[in-house]
Amino acid sequence: MKQKRRITVYSPDDGFSATLEIRLQSRGYQVLTHHKLAPLLGFIYSDPPDLIMLDISSPTRDLRNLVQSLKCDSYFTAIPVLGLINAPDPDLFPWDDYQLDEFIALPIKYPELFVRIELSLRRIQRVFDNNPLTRLPGNTSVQTAVNEAIGKPMAVCYIDINNFKPYNDVYGFARGDEVLRMLGRIMSNAVKESGGGFAGHIGGDDFVFIVPMERAGSVCTTIIDNFGAIALDLFEGEDRKNGHYIALNRKGEEERFPLLSIAIAVVPTDIPKICHCGKVAEMAAELKALAKKSGKSCYVLDKRKK
Repeated sequence: MKQKRRITVYSPDDGFSATLEIRLQSRGYQVLTHHKLAPLLGFIYSDPPDLIMLDISSPTRDLRNLVQSLKCDSYFTAIPVLGLINAPDPDLFPWDDYQLDEFIALPIKYPELFVRIELSLRRIQRVFDNNPLTRLPGNTSVQTAVNEAIGKPMAVCYIDINNFKPYNDVYGFARGDEVLRMLGRIMSNAVKESGGGFAGHIGGDDFVFIVPMERAGSVCTTIIDNFGAIALDLFEGEDRKNGHYIALNRKGEEERFPLLSIAIAVVPTDIPKICHCGKVAEMAAELKALAKKSGKSCYVLDKRKK
């Protein structure tokens, strides 16, 4: 069952807040209403909601201080604050004093309010879920997309960069980050050009894309070809010329590593044994291990039907 999202409401007007609470509850939100400002910050700190709605029809210094306290806190600044303002001309509202994320002009138009609430909640979810380096959807979105694909004729494809750690050790994290950004763009463009699908970044050098099963092979090939086209440019002259580079392995010993390549595990999601997200990840780990044995870019598809 989907958990209800929680909204904390502040308004000194009992009648107004009662109506507002009923309307919000009718849309499936869990609502906690406060009529006194003094204890409000303590309640928020002890039980943070998903969104805060403040009646700022009569702006006061205490209301301004409350908003500033929330937005100056590294944890609570993430909670969207929606202000209900009584301003015929919003341009005249003291926005610099009230660091609001959204606003609704009074009297409330409830269809607009519901849309703004939903947009605020989705916006903050994207901000926190998306990988900060590649801007691709992160773990939460990946898990949701995988779960939605289960039972359908789709392919969940996990990408891993072979020998990425020694590359980072030799060329530095800045160059490593650029490799990740490029692979993210190559993957997302390939998915988009194939007709669409999902592209995400779990973290580090682990990426995921989901497309219909019949397109999986061609998308994998496109990603491998396009990554191969830029792989040489990721290395300096001698390493590029030699076709390998020297780095320390996990034992602290010098070892010769081939130029960067990628391994892709392709997991069909319409076979009986795929019943949850964890099973998809387990199968992908087995397939990636097989792909890595080749020593070059390739993809491995699970063809087992049971």
